[in-house]
Amino acid sequence: MQLILSDLGEIDIVAQKIIEYAGEESVWLFEGEMGAGKTTLIKAICKQLGIVDETSSPTFALVNVYENEKAEEFYHFDFYRINDEVEAIDIGADEYFYSGRLCFIEWSEKIPSLTPQKNLKISINLDAERNRMISLSKHE
Repeated sequence: MQLILSDLGEIDIVAQKIIEYAGEESVWLFEGEMGAGKTTLIKAICKQLGIVDETSSPTFALVNVYENEKAEEFYHFDFYRINDEVEAIDIGADEYFYSGRLCFIEWSEKIPSLTPQKNLKISINLDAERNRMISLSKHE
């Protein structure tokens, strides 16, 4: 599935379309260059899911835990600063990934052997006009 985000005012609509497309998929991989809008999109998705906690990139903590109004937990990972997969293993990443709860993972390419095969890949690319081209694909 392809989505185009040309105006950040439309981000909530795009977030809702991603949630609908994802269905029961619990591991979401966000790919894109630095500044492509991965964290911004995750914040919009969290808003659509009713998350009441402040959302931000967990660049230094590696993982942030959020809750919605039903006290359901969601996990947001940012592996940009890790040097090897051992750092992800040390925080128990695999336990989070297989918990059945929604996991939003930025920079999953840094942990290739830990990433579950069953996932939703969300690739964000900027075109010449700075539109965000968002590709969604499920992997079983």
